[in-house]
Amino acid sequence: MPRPIEARIHPRALTHNLARARACAPDARVWAVVKANAYGHGVERVFDALRGADGFALLDLAEAERLRALDWRGPILLLEGCFEPRDLELCSRLGLWHVVHCTEQIDWLAAHKTHTPHRVFLKLNSGMNRLGFRPQAFRAAWARLNVLPQVEEISLVTHFSDADGPRGIAHQLAAWAEATADLPGERSLSNSAATLRFAQDAGVRADWVRAGIMSYGGVPDFPEHDMAHWDLQPAMTLRSKLLAVQDLQPGDTVGYGSRFTAEAPLRIGVVACGYADGYPRHCPTGTPVLVDGVRTRTVGRVSMDMLTVDLGPVPQARMGSEVTLWGHGPGGSVLGIDEVAQAAGTIGYELMCAVAPRVPVVVDGD
Repeated sequence: MPRPIEARIHPRALTHNLARARACAPDARVWAVVKANAYGHGVERVFDALRGADGFALLDLAEAERLRALDWRGPILLLEGCFEPRDLELCSRLGLWHVVHCTEQIDWLAAHKTHTPHRVFLKLNSGMNRLGFRPQAFRAAWARLNVLPQVEEISLVTHFSDADGPRGIAHQLAAWAEATADLPGERSLSNSAATLRFAQDAGVRADWVRAGIMSYGGVPDFPEHDMAHWDLQPAMTLRSKLLAVQDLQPGDTVGYGSRFTAEAPLRIGVVACGYADGYPRHCPTGTPVLVDGVRTRTVGRVSMDMLTVDLGPVPQARMGSEVTLWGHGPGGSVLGIDEVAQAAGTIGYELMCAVAPRVPVVVDGD
């Protein structure tokens, strides 16, 4: 039989989470963000569940081609725009909308020969300081685009750096308001965090919100809030089984480096999951895990193919017992991916994207 580990994708959760974005911003349109192969879930696997979105947003031209091959005829937005001039040809052929964030991209458009003018999203650097025109250069960039026959329509976009934290968005909203005052065009400001926390403000939700991590059940402001608070559901479960059970005596150690020492008699389980499957090697003892739906903890160092768990809270566990590394467990139990990520010193985004190719992926309903 195959090794007992799998990642399971939950289409109903994806649809539910997309509906939550709409509920938070009821009069805005919603981009379903599917960059990084749909945050590791697989573009083809999530498409049917997310096709109720008004458009798809991504980075990679190959992913855009995959969406068109799935017969998506609605808007597709390239969030980083074109990477070289010839990308504009594919934008024309596939009908892609694209972000313009630098003068070079305007130069490419000005030199581009096309029979079909482009829909572009002019990006303001309102404080994130990654991509976009600074406020003092924004209106000049807009004016230059506005006279190009290659450009049909200009929308406006920015990205919040602190929508998930205490600093908030006020400083960027002020920069946005000054730079975009009186400019025409649809607007998109809100990522997942802003959609959940601030989209009751019509100026924040604007015309388009971008449902990224929230579409997959990730909580952008964890641990301040959890999935239950925002009514989100995990769209991915990583699960495996116990390969073996060991009984430890006081003083026995576990795993490479003997990072864990039993202080009392302890029963542990060996799980078919390790860092070669995408589970973080640096997860410390105490990282939460479910065994037969019961919450317990990891012990010792994560190995390439295995990790070990404390079976004290699960005395009935035995070889073959189900282990939930994150997501939905037996009996309605749930372990949020953000809890595991926090223990590993990272974020749920990274865990979703890092599930290894050797892990079989199953879609609920298959």
